[in-house]
Amino acid sequence: MAQREHRWGGAVAAGVVVCLGACGCSGGAAAEDSRPFDPLDTLHRAADTLVDAGTSRARTSMEMATGGTRVTIRGEGVYDYRHRLGRLTLTLPQDPAGTVEHRPITELLAPGALFMKNRGAGVPADKWVRVETAALSDGNLVTGGATDPFAAAELLRGARTAAYEGRTEVAGTEVRHYRGTTDLALASRAAAEGDRGALAAAAKGFATTEVPFDVFLDDQGRIRKVSHRFRFVNGHHGSVVDVASTTLLYGFGAPADVRLPDARDIYAGKIAEG
Repeated sequence: MAQREHRWGGAVAAGVVVCLGACGCSGGAAAEDSRPFDPLDTLHRAADTLVDAGTSRARTSMEMATGGTRVTIRGEGVYDYRHRLGRLTLTLPQDPAGTVEHRPITELLAPGALFMKNRGAGVPADKWVRVETAALSDGNLVTGGATDPFAAAELLRGARTAAYEGRTEVAGTEVRHYRGTTDLALASRAAAEGDRGALAAAAKGFATTEVPFDVFLDDQGRIRKVSHRFRFVNGHHGSVVDVASTTLLYGFGAPADVRLPDARDIYAGKIAEG
């Protein structure tokens, strides 16, 4: 069935988004942390390490300021890194009165595509909305209200600077903390084929290609937590918007059976903006 391409640009065109220290260890660990290893090489390989890990559970958080109010969209689900397929359920912010305005949105993440259910704006409840991520000015790093966990890892392939900040803990797991900046254009060229178009779109659409990050890797080199700080131009007002996106990965090896919708279940009509 022919589908109408729908291009969303900037912060408020997003539908979902608009709705809205040093190591003190001793012994072997201290010796290991003091080695002259290359943080950049470690981070450039982080996405491949997730592929080797297979699957995990994921939690996401995206925080932005809109209309003078800071809002946070939270997500939870699973991800299959070998097939680059994920499923997240997003919880949207409450209205000022404290009542829930929006039903949770189910998102399916796939190479080059984002599928959303309960999108609203006239879409039938039993239908999915399909969006080509390369057609979005932010490459779906922000539009969907959550950064694709594998795309978040792929961004590290473009890391230009990185410093090792020492050991700490994330959700009870010992991790190594790295801080630096990545370049969207470099990341797009080094990414897996299905993600290059989306990251290339983000490199063109963001206010700057430089993205600061903090990432925490466990002793197997797997990402346990990664935070990016994006800056992009609001297409409606021309103002620069800051968005903080955080992804927490845990439960490696958990079942992650993600099935994409059939063509007959995808909405082909016009999607209302806002």
